[in-house]
Amino acid sequence: MQDIHVATRKGLFTVRRAADGWRLGQPQFPGEPVTQVVVDRADGACYAALRLGHFGVKVKRSVDAGASWQDVAAPAFPPKPAEGPLQDDPTPWTVDLVWSLEAGGGRLWAGAIPAGLFVSEDQGGSWRLVESLWMRPERREWFGGGYDHAGIHSIVLDPRDAGHLTLAVSCGGVWQTHDAGGTWANTSEGFDAGAYMPPERRYDGNIQDVHRIAACAGQPDVLWAQHHGGIYRSGDAGRSWQSLGTPAPSAFGFAVAAHPRDPQRAWFVPAHSDQQRMPVDGRMVVNETRDGGASFRTHAEGLPARHAYHLVYRHALACADDGETLAMGSTTGGLWVSEDGGARWECLSRDLPPIAAVRFA
Repeated sequence: MQDIHVATRKGLFTVRRAADGWRLGQPQFPGEPVTQVVVDRADGACYAALRLGHFGVKVKRSVDAGASWQDVAAPAFPPKPAEGPLQDDPTPWTVDLVWSLEAGGGRLWAGAIPAGLFVSEDQGGSWRLVESLWMRPERREWFGGGYDHAGIHSIVLDPRDAGHLTLAVSCGGVWQTHDAGGTWANTSEGFDAGAYMPPERRYDGNIQDVHRIAACAGQPDVLWAQHHGGIYRSGDAGRSWQSLGTPAPSAFGFAVAAHPRDPQRAWFVPAHSDQQRMPVDGRMVVNETRDGGASFRTHAEGLPARHAYHLVYRHALACADDGETLAMGSTTGGLWVSEDGGARWECLSRDLPPIAAVRFA
């Protein structure tokens, strides 16, 4: 059974499956906000991104399953131009937090707030801003969907093609490259921003607030999206998107997890609305589809049934390689695991710090 890394506002916790059940360990970096964690499947190295306020963003690397950690370089913008078209860019050229972190094809990729994409080709020894995206004129229209500035929260790597990346920007839509960041195209066709934009811009791909995207690893042409305006699916590698309607109790939320092999299955965690970011009627549930979004089933066994005010962030729902084990964490410090595809949930803790991300190692 894989370990589960849990990134929280006060450290990085690891959950391990023992013979008598799941065991929550002591935190790494206690008291320090951890925003992202990823394990590189190529060599087993683990990377954690920290947001240390006045001391800036830090990245740590472990090559011994978390027994020890070393500082590596952190993504950083070059100096802002003092002249030219970007001298009056209102976006700060300073990394506030690392919002996404992925490893594959011999590279590390980091998405930041503000919405810069960074790449490392030396295991975090150095980072380079992907200027081909940052310098696009469309970026000047991106805006924050909860934070002051736009950010890149989803990076999907195509396991068949190391040069193919799909990004989601909040709020800036979906962007794709097929040449490892040399060129980019906005692929947001089908999304509807009518919930927060005027009618003339509701289908504008450059202002779509995609909350999270996830791909089916075994059939990566199938992607799922939790959008500000509902749930979407793509069957053509993210070039276009189809709305999946409004499952009960709500189509609003932030997290999505895709089954690793079955392109018809995915999980979502509904919240009441943008205005009330908590479960509908105080009852926490997980929605699952097994038929590509044609229908949904609602799972609640083991989850708080009343007076629940949990919100599950974008990265706080994950599915393991077996396709049946799921982990979920909340802003209220709840951590749950399901070993039967989400039908039943076991609470591992109600007392953790706010959880930013869960990740199977």
